[in-house]
Amino acid sequence: MIDGRKQRGQEQELSKYGSLRRALVDIETIGKEDWEELQRNLEATIPVYDKVNRVATFGQVTKWRQMVRERLPEEGRVLEVGCGPGSFAEDVEGYDLVCLDPIPEMLRVAEERVNSARSQRGDRPAEFVQGKAEDLPFDDSSFDAVCTLFSFRDWFDKRAGISEVLRVLKPGGALIIADPAKINRLHGFLGWLWMRTYVSMYARLLYGTGGHPWKWLTKTYVSFGTTRDYVSMLGELGFENARAKVVFPGMVTIWQGEKPMK
Repeated sequence: MIDGRKQRGQEQELSKYGSLRRALVDIETIGKEDWEELQRNLEATIPVYDKVNRVATFGQVTKWRQMVRERLPEEGRVLEVGCGPGSFAEDVEGYDLVCLDPIPEMLRVAEERVNSARSQRGDRPAEFVQGKAEDLPFDDSSFDAVCTLFSFRDWFDKRAGISEVLRVLKPGGALIIADPAKINRLHGFLGWLWMRTYVSMYARLLYGTGGHPWKWLTKTYVSFGTTRDYVSMLGELGFENARAKVVFPGMVTIWQGEKPMK
């Protein structure tokens, strides 16, 4: 039998990163205050963003980004929602590329990094736009593909964001999402333990303090749904052939769906 005091202590610890009840049932939204605090913490990750991600994924994140690039159409206009510091967009060759993020400092860092790489390859500069997934500042049917990598779980309202993506996609255009995978709720809790221990320990070493921003990213992981949750959501909101590939259990799933031709 589990000691009652020990169990209450475990629940209190989990509540630091989102209430246990919320973690189990709310897969669609983040509270307004939580979302605003999340943005501040995301900005604080910029100096070590790539380094922590490489260590946390045993270097596999580079391969996962390539898997998303391979799913893009051969040509056309591509939007990345939640581009962060440009880790993915830097290596997107060709395309009419647009990068969107709600954090001005992320956009500043990404624009310098991405357009420097594009200039060296002879690609046209990418466009950088401040905005949120839930209110995309683009015309209807204006993109051939939309992708979001390790950002979807941070969207304020996932259902509203997916609806906006459907609006701005051209008929037949694809949405591609890459984010940590949960097979089920128990698996999600084990993932939380992984982020709470290994990832947080490394982030703490880099920052030199226990108050590092990866604590907040742990919270968004806890509130994130399962692979099936978002396959269902894509289908419910109008995407055809909604599907998912679990690439690495607990770390990344790739979801995909297409806008109907009519």
